[in-house]
Amino acid sequence: MRIAQPHIEPLDALLPAEPLLMMGAGPVPIPARVAHANSIVINHLGDTMARIIGQVQSMARYVFQTESPWILGVAGPGSAAMEMSITNLVWPGTKVLSICNGYFSGRFAEMARRVGGDVTTLDVPPGESVDLGELEAMLARVRPTVLTVAHGETSSTTFNAHLAQIARLARAVDCLVVADAVCTLSTTPLLMDDWGIDAVVTGGQKGLSSIPGVSLIALSQRAWDRIESRPADPPHWCLDAKLAAQFWHHASYHYTAPVSGILALHEALHLVCQETLERRFTRHLSCSTAMQRAIEALGLNLYGRADSRLHSVIGIEMPAGIDRRQVCAHISQRYRVEISGSFGLDIVRIGQMGEQCRAHNLFRTLHAFGSTMRDLGAAVDLPAAAAELERSLQHMPYDAI
Repeated sequence: MRIAQPHIEPLDALLPAEPLLMMGAGPVPIPARVAHANSIVINHLGDTMARIIGQVQSMARYVFQTESPWILGVAGPGSAAMEMSITNLVWPGTKVLSICNGYFSGRFAEMARRVGGDVTTLDVPPGESVDLGELEAMLARVRPTVLTVAHGETSSTTFNAHLAQIARLARAVDCLVVADAVCTLSTTPLLMDDWGIDAVVTGGQKGLSSIPGVSLIALSQRAWDRIESRPADPPHWCLDAKLAAQFWHHASYHYTAPVSGILALHEALHLVCQETLERRFTRHLSCSTAMQRAIEALGLNLYGRADSRLHSVIGIEMPAGIDRRQVCAHISQRYRVEISGSFGLDIVRIGQMGEQCRAHNLFRTLHAFGSTMRDLGAAVDLPAAAAELERSLQHMPYDAI
């Protein structure tokens, strides 16, 4: 053979002997039921899969809070669901206004430019949510057909908490609203129909506590009518919503579906439904608030304005002399907990999504993070932080812990 057989290290040699506790900005730990479902393969066009797809759509309507029939899955990350929304709703000459709070909201703008959209960005200062007055003026000036916004911008841990008002302003000028809810869906209230949002996209690996690589998009009837009126087919065949609907609505072939991932997503959605959205929102808000108070008790500062902070991903400013990359490396190697760096900001990020929001994970992460900061020379008060975390969690409803 011209190409020699390669030498391969087995996975057992590459992976850590003790799995890391995934407490970064995603992926997050997955429940046992989700992991088990991900180990199963069935016929992607059989009757069983059709019934499973129907249940996934039904559960997704509950989680998205929409009556729309247009729930589609995407064999790809949350970014693929973002791209499906853009490539179907935007074509050459379409005016797009993108609210940019960071890396991922900027990705919406880049995707729209690549399909020929006439893109205007509303750039928001770091750590702040969009100003509604400025947005209203921009909408009146640009008159866009599509507005894109990240409900939660994970890169900068910024929360556009006024999504309902953003959508109301956009609809007043007959503009479709596309929202990235990868880290916020099921972690904080998002009412697609009541708020008048036309497309909501999410990935499996964050708020839903499923595996990476299978995502969801929910489209309003107004959005679907625009898709039906496209003057030409979209440029991306796999992301063509009308072709995807053949599988997701008619049990017909589009491409080979990621059946194991869909089964995992089914179980993740089922767990959300069993918990109920109300209890899940309470759990996420209570756990994140407790962790934020504990971080401040350490003696560290949270990133961003208080009214613009994302609950599902906590940003922590680094004190002088502490390298965020060293923090992420040390906490992983020494304490077997993984947190995230950032995209150009001098912060580290701790996730509070899905299974991350459990009391035992909070205590382990706080100990690992506080110990890491102390090991690297930061003046922190770990006993005070642990006491604050304990005090805050005592006020949580019992079933939220």
